[in-house]
Amino acid sequence: MELFLAVLYLIVPAAMIAATPLLLTAMGGLFSERAGIVNIGLEGLMVMGAFAGIVGTLMFEGMGMGAWSPWLGILFAALLGGIFSMFHAVASISLKADQIVSGVALNFLATGLTVFLVREIFERGQTDTISSRLFRTNVPLLSDIPIIGQMFFTRVYLTTWVAFLLVLVVWYVVFKTPFGLRLRSVGEHPMAADTMGINVNRMKYIGVGLSGVFGGMGGAVFAITAAGNFAGGTITGQGFMALAVLIFGKWHPFGAFGAAIFFGFAQALSVTAQQIPGLQDVPQVFMLILPYVLTILALAGLVGKATPPAALNTNYDKGSR
Repeated sequence: MELFLAVLYLIVPAAMIAATPLLLTAMGGLFSERAGIVNIGLEGLMVMGAFAGIVGTLMFEGMGMGAWSPWLGILFAALLGGIFSMFHAVASISLKADQIVSGVALNFLATGLTVFLVREIFERGQTDTISSRLFRTNVPLLSDIPIIGQMFFTRVYLTTWVAFLLVLVVWYVVFKTPFGLRLRSVGEHPMAADTMGINVNRMKYIGVGLSGVFGGMGGAVFAITAAGNFAGGTITGQGFMALAVLIFGKWHPFGAFGAAIFFGFAQALSVTAQQIPGLQDVPQVFMLILPYVLTILALAGLVGKATPPAALNTNYDKGSR
């Protein structure tokens, strides 16, 4: 029993931390896809967010902001992510380009642009390492609860609990407010929404913009907490995992939360396997590919079973009414 608890004390906090950027990015994808716009570009949004988060933190450190620098860097990444997502919005909404192709192009653009900017600004392949880091903390009072406290409320970044709180906020906004009703109606039946006086394209733009904000935050959180700097390989598939989280969670905030924990557990297991009895002899390469294998299996098992918004990946022409 003690050995089992020791393993959980090791894996659970790591899983929660690994799930955080996936969850934030998936929340962004939820806004976009609930509005009817497929966002394959979540990977690119995370790349841009990671770049902006590190550069923003370095910039604010230079301005003497101290411990506030990483938080301001995350906000800077959210802003830049929202702006960058407009490339996808203009292409897929105004120009009515194929949404899948537009999202893939966004991924390539983000990688190429950030690598170019890093080389221009820092004259090498990676940024400087930030000195103002976010540190793992214990939640007061809750961390003192026997067993549960040490498992869930110790050695966790504050950003993790902010992300969990945002899940509740997103659920309330999407399912309990007039804005959320309009957003979902645009993704389910844009013609009916237009008939009721809803500006369909504006709601779609807002949905894609919010996906950029959350995707930027997700990339920044990963870079600031896990990497400490930015290079071309800082984000390696996490955006696609976030898309899998969204689909696995059936386009619902709480479903995405559970899926993010699931994928976070797989990532945590790949990192901590060498410290767990029984897994120490498993070749590390197998554990490292585990999250990606689970992503493929989850999508293969759910495609055709999960029901997306009815008007997802369709272009709406107001004149076609």
